[in-house]
Amino acid sequence: MARAVYAFNWYNVGAVLPLLGAAFAASTVQLGIVLAAFLAGAGIFQVPAGLASLRWGNRAIAIAALGVMGAFCTASAFSPNWWILALLRFGAGAGAAMFFAPALGLVASYYPAGSRGPMVGLFNSGFSLGSGLGLIAGAVVGSVYGWPAALLVGGVGLVASAVVAPLVLPRSEIAPGSVGPAVPRRVGRSILRSRSIWALAVSFIGLWSAFYVAAQYFVQYAHAAHPGWSLPLAAGLPTLMIAFEIPAGPLGGWLAERWGDMRWILVIFGIAAAGAIAWIPFAPLLVLVPLFALLGFLDGVIWAALYLLPTYLPETKDEGLSTGLGLLNAINIFGGSGLAVLFALVAASSGFTWAWLVAAGLAVLPLPLLALVRDHLPASPPPARLPTVS
Repeated sequence: MARAVYAFNWYNVGAVLPLLGAAFAASTVQLGIVLAAFLAGAGIFQVPAGLASLRWGNRAIAIAALGVMGAFCTASAFSPNWWILALLRFGAGAGAAMFFAPALGLVASYYPAGSRGPMVGLFNSGFSLGSGLGLIAGAVVGSVYGWPAALLVGGVGLVASAVVAPLVLPRSEIAPGSVGPAVPRRVGRSILRSRSIWALAVSFIGLWSAFYVAAQYFVQYAHAAHPGWSLPLAAGLPTLMIAFEIPAGPLGGWLAERWGDMRWILVIFGIAAAGAIAWIPFAPLLVLVPLFALLGFLDGVIWAALYLLPTYLPETKDEGLSTGLGLLNAINIFGGSGLAVLFALVAASSGFTWAWLVAAGLAVLPLPLLALVRDHLPASPPPARLPTVS
């Protein structure tokens, strides 16, 4: 549930971008900076959060993150202009970074190899559930009560989650303060030198950004390309995408754990997703409905496999998992924040059609780097022995 409330606060801003633009007289580029500021905060603090979880435990860091993120998201509702909102969203992104990798590391630690795939996928489905609610509920609340209400409800939900989480989460596997500073330094060096983590992360910068702008920028795109659409209708399509991510997450985790080489899932589904992104500016409403449903299914499978694969890498499958996941997400988010601004710049200068095509092309371009990922296959079970007669 905390993962869902966390995700709500990623996407409620995107649902009210036209309202923010009108309230602050902000341009498309300035609104892009607001979105990118959150991503920058989320990217910068990913690796430090993973290292902190080594010292104090995944549970403690994840709970603290909910409080930090909740405070900044609540304050965002009182922003007097777009650049103050951008600064507060940067702080909210820092809290988001503190939550992601420790929380996912905690989930992975509860399940042995061979059975964690569906659980990792289910954890990611919580993000999809919260994202969908952030879009549709954010649009409805924003339309009725104004954009501050859409941001305030998300921040209050996070603060409430920070209060409830200590009562329901099992105790951390690491006692606070029981690990000395040498362990985070050693693990951090190993992760930062991991060719597989860097290749996995960089290969998905484009797809990460493409899915992000499809969810966050579609409302603004629809406002420009289809001015007759209501705000809830425009938000409904990316919400549909996110709804299809929910069942696709556990299915993608189950499929990836049994596929063998997970890289092929990432390549095949990634190319299909890029094709769907490229089709967005040319599709009428009746085509956009199944197109966004397809995008949601592809997204759910891709990210379940992407977050499952590091649990089998030698350098990240044990104590380095949170730090490795943090680096993976940090690279995606840093690249994604830059491409989110690039999407806005292309849309402002050349139109949204070119912006969607650029996003699709950049989604495919780095995928060949997956060939550099090594030693990621789950260990095969020992062969069954035939009974012998003595």
